Amino acid sequence: MSLAFPRRALLAGAAALAAPSAMLRAARAQKGGSLVATTYPGIWDDSFREIVAPAALKTKGVEVEFQALFAVDQIAKFAASRGAPPFDAFVLDPGPRITAIERGMFEPFDGGKLTTLTKLPPQLVDQWGAGCAAQVVGIAYNPKKVPKPGGWDDLLKEPWVSRLGLTGFGTTFGTVSLIELAKVFGGGETNVEPALAELKKVLPKIAAVGTPAAMPGLFQQGQCDVMYTNTQTVMALKDRGVDIEFATPRTGAVAFFTTLHIAKGSENAEAAYKYIDTVLSAPVQQALTKPPANLVPVNKDIALSPNLPMKSLDEMSGFVTHDWAKINPLRGQWIERFNREMAK
Repeated sequence: MSLAFPRRALLAGAAALAAPSAMLRAARAQKGGSLVATTYPGIWDDSFREIVAPAALKTKGVEVEFQALFAVDQIAKFAASRGAPPFDAFVLDPGPRITAIERGMFEPFDGGKLTTLTKLPPQLVDQWGAGCAAQVVGIAYNPKKVPKPGGWDDLLKEPWVSRLGLTGFGTTFGTVSLIELAKVFGGGETNVEPALAELKKVLPKIAAVGTPAAMPGLFQQGQCDVMYTNTQTVMALKDRGVDIEFATPRTGAVAFFTTLHIAKGSENAEAAYKYIDTVLSAPVQQALTKPPANLVPVNKDIALSPNLPMKSLDEMSGFVTHDWAKINPLRGQWIERFNREMAK
């Protein structure tokens, strides 16, 4: 192309080139619609863009644009939108889900619009949304460096405490792990004081204190050899060749579900249902079980990984769960206190 082309000719040519794409987008929108959905930053975002978006377009005719936001940021961004929702679909863990329900941030959900409804455990679909992935939390350890820990209290004993990677209440897995640690010392869902008191006693011995996002890297680098986390992180590190195993504490692994919801005031609700249906479909759920996503599927047609501490989702009914309506009002002060007292 000659740089001597007149500007008007260049603009005309650009418009001509853009026209087919615009026509194609219009045709797609007419067929199935479009929407903006949230994902979590990192592996979730990468996997949903690579797997879910193409599948939604191919099978439902729906174009999906993603915004990568942590759960608390989704709540904050929606709250600041003043009736003009910045996205059409949420992805949330239990705590933020409860907050969003209490603040009226979801459209009522009709599970009957999902073609995948019969493939999901009944408890995963309610009036507010549908579960899209199971999460299992326990203790990860390097079997070449430390013995397998038996329970949460082992984290504060040798040889584990001097190899412990400690993180706070900023994530769901961090919050539930510290609650379970508190239970061992007489605390519970609304009282984490015993855990904080015991941690302060051993803080000088602890190998590393960091943000949740930093923990996998610290483990991979050998700066810590034991940490509390979810099975997704364990499998992701295994895929990278890291020596890591998952240990179920003697009091049981922790279970919760990540859920999808339609934002209140969304003008693309029908497209959102198609998007959610795509995420829950067998081909997409199967693809998301593989590296690097390593999600625990909720579609009953998909076999669970042998690396998980259960053979079916039904077994999760015996895992430890938590009442986030009680936890949420206290979590902010827990986060602030941990950051003030435990940061090294």
